Amino acid sequence: MTGNMTMLAYVLHIGGGTIGLVAGTVAAFARKGGYLHRMAGNVFFVSMLVMAIFAAWLAVVIPGQIVNLFIAIFTTYLVATAWMTVRRKDGAIGLPEKIALFVAIVLCAPFATLAFQLAAGLPPFFRSAVPFKGPVLIALYVFTFVIAIAAFADAKVVLAGSISGAPRIARHLWRMCLGLTMAAGSAFTNGLPRLLPGPMHVTPIFFLPQFVPLGLLIFWMIRVRFTHWFKRDALVMPANAA
Repeated sequence: MTGNMTMLAYVLHIGGGTIGLVAGTVAAFARKGGYLHRMAGNVFFVSMLVMAIFAAWLAVVIPGQIVNLFIAIFTTYLVATAWMTVRRKDGAIGLPEKIALFVAIVLCAPFATLAFQLAAGLPPFFRSAVPFKGPVLIALYVFTFVIAIAAFADAKVVLAGSISGAPRIARHLWRMCLGLTMAAGSAFTNGLPRLLPGPMHVTPIFFLPQFVPLGLLIFWMIRVRFTHWFKRDALVMPANAA
């Protein structure tokens, strides 16, 4: 019974991630604020939730995968806060933003502790099936830094009591782009190498697909922050836009 549930969880996790990659790519290149962008964004949001929920379940039932539980929670946090940002009216926040801040702080604490332990040469407080060295160690430090930035950004929003204009659009875009980056990373550095013949081996070329959404993230941050692009068309979206 447990084996069947695990297999079903794998299918839903991989299926959700695959749909999320396609939908996220469409949303990333579609006209922002347009019908295709909104619909693809909704599909991306739902599929990423499915992917992350079952990733969390697998992280609990499979030994040595507990770090993936935190990554799954962070992925859910990213896409949920990005989606919620444009669901709300410009300048409005509420209880969900305060909950998001709490989640970000709770996530930041264990990763900051783990990063400090590894940097200081101390034994990590939990075991992982993947050794904390090389690209994995670098990814862990980057991941910790990103969570800290997200927590700081949430604190600014909660303390200010609102978010509007360019910061609001930027909050939505960077979190969605980062969620797509994580989906691409999981697919090409974890999933794809397992399907290839022979022992699993992740070469540097498998990291290249992640640079596409990262490049888009940088492009949109510059465009939103340093131009008046977001004020044109319908980019200050109504409450029912996604």
